Amino acid sequence: MTTVAATATLRAVVVPRRTAPVPFRRLVGVELRKMFDTRSSFWLLASIGIVALAAVPMVIAFQPTGDITYAMFVNTIGYPWSLMIPMVGLLSVTGEWSQRGGLTTFAFVPRRGRVIGAKAACAAGVVLAAMALCFALSAAGNVAAAAVAGIDPVWDVSAAEHLFLTLFQAIGMAAAFTLAVVLRSSPAALVGYFVFALVVPTLSSMLAGAQEWYGDVAPWVDLTHGQLSLFAGTMTGEQWAQLGTTAVLWLVVPLVLGMRRLLRVEIR
Repeated sequence: MTTVAATATLRAVVVPRRTAPVPFRRLVGVELRKMFDTRSSFWLLASIGIVALAAVPMVIAFQPTGDITYAMFVNTIGYPWSLMIPMVGLLSVTGEWSQRGGLTTFAFVPRRGRVIGAKAACAAGVVLAAMALCFALSAAGNVAAAAVAGIDPVWDVSAAEHLFLTLFQAIGMAAAFTLAVVLRSSPAALVGYFVFALVVPTLSSMLAGAQEWYGDVAPWVDLTHGQLSLFAGTMTGEQWAQLGTTAVLWLVVPLVLGMRRLLRVEIR
């Protein structure tokens, strides 16, 4: 009886207790706070705000009165943001490796896929919030410029074009996020992002102008081509197909391969 009781007691001690996983909402809250708590993110957000605040008076001061429209403000604020905002999502991923935050993050949440999913949700939220702010600032600037010039404000961006511009920003964020997952290094990912956003489109455009065969193929392999169509607000059925093809080529496939590697790589 004593042996049986001792064995039962030992089994009761060594049987692990099941604990509930951290709720995804809490993960999103933690990752969102981490996204804006670092010094680099603070100055990045400060620069984004400076660009927005400087764009409105510059348009009012230097743009001819007849050319001042709501679209002018949206483009003036939105295009610089398309290069700056994706860096917020990029740094949120690479920081786990470059700053060794993953040693703590993945100790508390061993399932890395849930952490990356929370970061992706935060990145999407940043895009939506940034575009809402962009549209609000643009509307305020348009009204102010019209009042200063003594003209009626021109509202020349349709509801569909608002969605196109938001998708344009989301693709930029997705590209930066994908590079961060694949490279897992802040310097490498930042350099890769600027090469992808600035150098590759220029080279692709030059090659398309020099080689006729590439000019026909470019819309199906150059993601920036589809982005610019979104930014211009003109999308046909063929352009949607081209955008979907390039998104799979540049975003989906690298992200899947990068996630497979990220889930297995050793954190040092």
